[in-house]
Amino acid sequence: MREVPIWEKSNLTLEEAAAYSGIGINKLRRMSNDEQCQFVLWIGSKRLIKRKKLDEYIDRMYSI
Repeated sequence: MREVPIWEKSNLTLEEAAAYSGIGINKLRRMSNDEQCQFVLWIGSKRLIKRKKLDEYIDRMYSI
C-alpha cells in the first residue's frame, strides 16, 4: 500500500495536522471543538481537519 504525503491529502488527522501546521494537537482540538469551525469534518466521533480550509484559516489569522 502506497502512503500519500501529508501535503497531498485533503483531510488530516489531528496528529498529521499538527505536524503539517506546527500548531499543537491540544490547540487544534480546542479550535475544532467550536461548532462554527470551518475546517473540521466529523465522521461519527472521528475528527478530521480539512487541510485547505485550515491553510485559509491560518492565512487570515493574526494570532491563534
